Amino acid sequence: TTVQLIERFYDPLSGSVLIDGVDLKEYDLRALRKYMGYVGQEPVLFAMTIRENLLMAKPNATEDELIDVLKKSNAWTFVTGFEKGMETFVGMGGSQLSGSQKQRLAIARAMLQDPPILLLDESTSALDRKNEREIQETLDSFASGRTTVLIAHRLSTIKNSDIIFVLKDGKVLESGSHDMLMK
Repeated sequence: TTVQLIERFYDPLSGSVLIDGVDLKEYDLRALRKYMGYVGQEPVLFAMTIRENLLMAKPNATEDELIDVLKKSNAWTFVTGFEKGMETFVGMGGSQLSGSQKQRLAIARAMLQDPPILLLDESTSALDRKNEREIQETLDSFASGRTTVLIAHRLSTIKNSDIIFVLKDGKVLESGSHDMLMK
């Protein structure tokens, strides 16, 4: 719900959602969404190649930029393992790939977009612990210097957040840093 409000898939019944002190309703919707990168629990890939999926985020990306984000998202090894590499067709919604592979490609696409606002909704949930740990370090570094909204159930995923809000039934129960909330 939080991410859907920020993306303006619907508007709040009361109150407002602000970015830089400006109500989201004041922004041009198309322009607003160009400034947001999103990686969800169920990543959306389009029925095209890996390369084409990445280029959706940045159509003029260089080969070096594509390789760099694939390496940073822990996707390079499996992509180069495919016979056609980046020219591999992913299928409808990425059906030819595992959940972990789709998630890593969605992370790579968000990194390539380099958005000022990053929305991560359970973005590492399909990863095993090893990949999650490695990619979490990358995401923490990538999130630095940009507004990041991270939705997570695992505390390890959000431990480096500036402020954490604990929600239950749509209400904030607690807020603070990871250390403060653990105490």
